[in-house]
Amino acid sequence: MCGIAGILSFKSERYNNLEAHLRVMNRIQAHRGPDGEGLWTHKGGRLGFAHRRLSIIDLTTGAQPMSAASGDTICYNGEIYNYMELRQELGNEFDFRTTSDTEVILAAYRKWGTDCVNHLRGMFAFAVWDESEGVLFCARDRFGIKPFYYTVINDVFYFASEPKTLLPFLPAIETDIAALKDYLVFQFCLDGKTLFQGINELQPAHRLIIRGGNMRVERYWEVYYNLDFYHTPRYFEDKLRALIEDSVKYHIVSDVPVGAYVSGGTDSSIVASVASRLKPDEEFMAFTGKFLYGELYDESAYARALTEMRGMTLHETAITSRDFADSIRKVIHHLDYPVAGPGSFPQYHVSKLAAQHRKVVLGGQGGDETFGGYTRYLVAYFEQCIKAAVNGTTHSGRFVVTYESIIPNLVALKNYKPMLQEFWKEGLFEDMDKRYYRLINRAPTLHNEINLHELGEYSPFETFKGIFNGHNVNKESYFDRMTHFDFKTLLPALLQVEDRMSMAHGLESRVPFLDHPLVEFAATMPADVKFKDGTLKMALTNAMRQELPDIIANRKNKMGFPVPLNEWIKGELKEFVFDVFNAQPARNRAYFNHKEILNNLTSESNFGRKIWGLLSLELWHQEFHDKAHKYKQYLNKEVLV
Repeated sequence: MCGIAGILSFKSERYNNLEAHLRVMNRIQAHRGPDGEGLWTHKGGRLGFAHRRLSIIDLTTGAQPMSAASGDTICYNGEIYNYMELRQELGNEFDFRTTSDTEVILAAYRKWGTDCVNHLRGMFAFAVWDESEGVLFCARDRFGIKPFYYTVINDVFYFASEPKTLLPFLPAIETDIAALKDYLVFQFCLDGKTLFQGINELQPAHRLIIRGGNMRVERYWEVYYNLDFYHTPRYFEDKLRALIEDSVKYHIVSDVPVGAYVSGGTDSSIVASVASRLKPDEEFMAFTGKFLYGELYDESAYARALTEMRGMTLHETAITSRDFADSIRKVIHHLDYPVAGPGSFPQYHVSKLAAQHRKVVLGGQGGDETFGGYTRYLVAYFEQCIKAAVNGTTHSGRFVVTYESIIPNLVALKNYKPMLQEFWKEGLFEDMDKRYYRLINRAPTLHNEINLHELGEYSPFETFKGIFNGHNVNKESYFDRMTHFDFKTLLPALLQVEDRMSMAHGLESRVPFLDHPLVEFAATMPADVKFKDGTLKMALTNAMRQELPDIIANRKNKMGFPVPLNEWIKGELKEFVFDVFNAQPARNRAYFNHKEILNNLTSESNFGRKIWGLLSLELWHQEFHDKAHKYKQYLNKEVLV
């Protein structure tokens, strides 16, 4: 787990101040690697890499950037969990000088070229300079666990682990309006866009190749929902149990002790339970957070039930409104740009706690998107059941659930009445893509706070349709199309949060549910195995029930670390939030109606995310737009030194 950055001039001429600019990139990303740093520049002076290291594997000989005898050089962030097997496979052809997974990637590239990514099992973002071919090869893992951002300015390619590292090189710091439109609809961006104009994200499962002055970006992996209707639920559960155990076994390989996040939900509990059982020789630590604001905001009882069952040491942190006021600007700074919901704030504090005791933690990210854990799936299917009942088609075809069977599970919708009201306000029984878009579209709640009509002709719905109706998904399965869209879009946004909030404290976060053999198998499971009778994540829970206390295995009230932000804004944080929006620059933001924002600040329901979205955007503007001069000064100061 590290921070990577680099510069490549498309032209043959030298890049002025190459080492100085690489030092700037390392300085901005210093938090990602407190254990060491390194620079490498090519003899031609047109290419260089910068690296910050968090030592997890091969603590003594794994420094980067790393060069092979061939002259190939790598700058890499992540963990390759099958590196020992690959090392053994490649050993006869490559003289290894270290025991690191970094060197294994170099050897894999020498043997398989750009196809090496299909041999890697793990999380990664890297750049390899091929000395003999004069090619820069960059790649990102299948799920987007590790970040990779880039920009091209005046025939120079810049890349880094975090967008803020690229800001000093931009002509100006401006907002990408299409990305802003995506954010207002989904609270994340689509198709590799970021909120910074000119900065792109290399998407998950993609590689980037620069040869001469030509850059090519291509997908190297896809998950296909080729459903297996021939096996029994018991078969899927047995296979699932074996794959999860195998994934966790790989994810706990480390030269430093490993711990786990434990939220009290199913996914993190499964991961922590299996990991603690597989590491009986050391004290296994778990970490959780809670809000002292009533049971609606506190899942710590579930976390304690798991850790007591497994004999783990549980560390808890109680998070307050004062913590929010003191740290939210740091959270936005480390996020680079706002994504997803307010969960980044408590995760920042739990990561801070974990980093005091461990350098590696496991988390449950990916379980909801892979196995169907979001309550909105139940909302969407409830409507489909009503539609089928009206049309008399309930028991025809491969319908996932019937209205008779789904009724006992509707208690899970108790706290989602505002969502139901908004969802059913118009458009009932439209096509599946339109209905799911309406269900996740947050823009209608903005009313007059944003001048949406001024944001251009770009349609987020058109981009949404291309993903939702992807060629790799069975068009008859509403469940698979919903989970697939979230897998391709929401999950990378959540992984951005996972990466930034852990790396803000020099902590490596690993996510065993995002192991490609496990994900590929899960994609073959029919929806009525994963989601039988409207029971969310039924196959996963059945497969792993022995790892969970009954209080977690039988939970109906999925919470997802809710933050009492809207309640705080009506009370102890009211002055703080009003001060944020009353700052002079906030009064004149393009596309924002300052007066309407102030008028509506305290009107949202407890679990609504409109205020979070608007507050995040304003703090982002204050941190990066209003302080744009700070990033330019990085270059000037370094060159003068």
